[in-house]
Amino acid sequence: MSLQLKVPKLACAACVNTVTKAIRSVDTTAKVEADPKTKIVRIDTQREEAEIKAAIASVGYPAA
Repeated sequence: MSLQLKVPKLACAACVNTVTKAIRSVDTTAKVEADPKTKIVRIDTQREEAEIKAAIASVGYPAA
């Protein structure tokens, strides 16, 4: 499944790393592309969208 999420708090490379680690904590094989300029995170994952959103929200980056 391919997801595209808007993450308003995504501001820098460190933010991208934190979000990527959170996503990979629930899906180790997820492919993650994040752009701090557009605040868009694209994820190819086998997990449900709700699981991915919960994982990134748990590290302080809730998706809009």
